[in-house]
Amino acid sequence: MRRMLRAETLAIHAGRAARIEGEPLNPPLVPASNFYDAGYAREQGSPGWAPLEAAIGALEGGTAIAFGSGMAAISAVLETLPSGAKVVGPSAGYAWTRSLLARHAQAGRIELVGVDTTDTAATLAACDGAALLYVETPSNPLVRIAELDALCAGAHERGAQVAVDGTFASPLLQRTLAQGADFAIQSATKFIGGHSDLMLGVVTSTAHAGALHHVRAQLGALPGALEAYLALRGLRTLPVRLEIAQRNAQVLARRLAQTHVVYYPGLPGDAGHERATRLMDGYGAMLAFEHADADEVCRRVRVITHAKSLGGVESLIERRAPGLLRLSVGCEHVEDLWDDLERAL
Repeated sequence: MRRMLRAETLAIHAGRAARIEGEPLNPPLVPASNFYDAGYAREQGSPGWAPLEAAIGALEGGTAIAFGSGMAAISAVLETLPSGAKVVGPSAGYAWTRSLLARHAQAGRIELVGVDTTDTAATLAACDGAALLYVETPSNPLVRIAELDALCAGAHERGAQVAVDGTFASPLLQRTLAQGADFAIQSATKFIGGHSDLMLGVVTSTAHAGALHHVRAQLGALPGALEAYLALRGLRTLPVRLEIAQRNAQVLARRLAQTHVVYYPGLPGDAGHERATRLMDGYGAMLAFEHADADEVCRRVRVITHAKSLGGVESLIERRAPGLLRLSVGCEHVEDLWDDLERAL
């Protein structure tokens, strides 16, 4: 029996066509909207998106549906819910996700209950009568780790489905569906694409692909052909990029922690260290730390780039709240990053 391929190998090989003489090794860019005999990309999908969906699906362990952005992917999950459904969502995390949930609640589309999803007992207590538990782990920007296995099991016992945004971890470090989640969400704009040159989202599930496909067609939240092509190309180097980036992050977090409050699950004293060690295959490349003059630090860096977003080969820093900096650690030499930080601090 053939051994199951490891995630790093799947990232490089999944989504390729059969090895036929004369055929291209890499799936080509397919900029097409319609096909012979009435096929239409919005309705049936496209061979330009299919290789990426196949590759992400193989990594996540389900069927992946690609969308035009991470927010489009999150919106699609919410669209699968019946009107008036109770949703338990994070009280802290990505601001655009929380504002989307709040807008749905204000419009009467859902009943929203906000909780600290790192508090397992409180989160599960809130799940009574809920249709969906929405979790972001590791969370933005404080890299908090939810007890995903317990949350999934407990939410299911209470009749709630679970959607998880695992963008900070990527499918290499956290296989969400294997922990029991119903929806695994990735903003492929970030680590999967890896080069700050595309916007794309993906939702993977084992039972909801048909519903998600229909929502994508109905709302028109389609990925672009070029974006899907670039995201798949980025995925091929994700194992190497992530290995370097999280090794750099570990070094920077350890050094920063000598003089600053640092949020990084790879530090033994971090609140999420035990959970990340148990539930993930690495601690990731995202960290946050406190500094009284955060804006000035952003102005002083020269190797690290002051810019939004995360997950690229280049290190990015941004003030996320007064006195709080979020650092997406890239693949530069770690000593150049540290020299730059020391000067800026």
